[in-house]
Amino acid sequence: MPLRLGTTAAGLVTGYVADALFGDPRQGHPVALFGTAAARLEHRLWADSKPRGVAYAGLCTLGVAGLGVALQTATRRRPFARFLVTAASTWVVLGGRGLAAEGAEMARLLEAGEVPEARQRLSHLCARDATTLDSAELTRAATESIAENTSDAVVAPLFWGAVAGVPGLLGYRALNTLDAMVGYRSARYRRFGWAAARADDLANLVPSRIGAVLTAACAGGRARESWRIWRRDGGRHPSPNAGQVEAAFAGALGIRLGGTNSYGGELESRSRLGEGRDPEPADLRHAVRLSRLVGAAAVLIAAGMAR
Repeated sequence: MPLRLGTTAAGLVTGYVADALFGDPRQGHPVALFGTAAARLEHRLWADSKPRGVAYAGLCTLGVAGLGVALQTATRRRPFARFLVTAASTWVVLGGRGLAAEGAEMARLLEAGEVPEARQRLSHLCARDATTLDSAELTRAATESIAENTSDAVVAPLFWGAVAGVPGLLGYRALNTLDAMVGYRSARYRRFGWAAARADDLANLVPSRIGAVLTAACAGGRARESWRIWRRDGGRHPSPNAGQVEAAFAGALGIRLGGTNSYGGELESRSRLGEGRDPEPADLRHAVRLSRLVGAAAVLIAAGMAR
């Protein structure tokens, strides 16, 4: 029975299995509801100001984490209720099945030569401008997103759930969602989104490196190469965290990632990660399988860490 693992550990494992089997709730997803509420608050609070951005990020993240504290406190002497709350929270915040499904669909479209459709579909994975991207660039963008989001949507939530229980699960997902909404270096968000982006960087410092280590551990015959490329190239990315897992994936798959990307009309040139050829649709399918393996390893580590 899952409860033999310990209440929090059992909840994390059960929530992970629920995500793997069912994916995201189809209607009324709590993360989507949070995003709607955060967008409304942004409309009221926005100013080209870092202090306003700090207040915005604090209200959103601490409010959700506070809900987690209330739920954890209310179930302190009710182990089965704590297990249910932890399992439900884990299911809600994880995105492993959805990530794998989007990666597989992108691979299918690219293999079929349906580039216009793949350009539209890319928005489900990342905010990169896809209007002019060809099949090779779409494949690279999707592969990089699978790698980065394996950490953001699977490893990191499980890590924070193991460390801080329900408040960690909910607070991390709120912060990561805010980063996706306002953490861009655009004219509108360069100041206002600064706090959310920097806080998300801090929250992912440890999980991203755990994700890189697990990627190498799950890379089979390319484990040593994945480790080598991660250690060599992980710090070359503009983000202190995204490059860690992207480099490990590049080494594990024997491909090269990085290059010039466009976000909101602004070009960003990134160093190359890895060696060899550029990714192909078949590599994207391999990235999806590797992502699933890393997620499975992450939940075992989280269960071992949890109280």
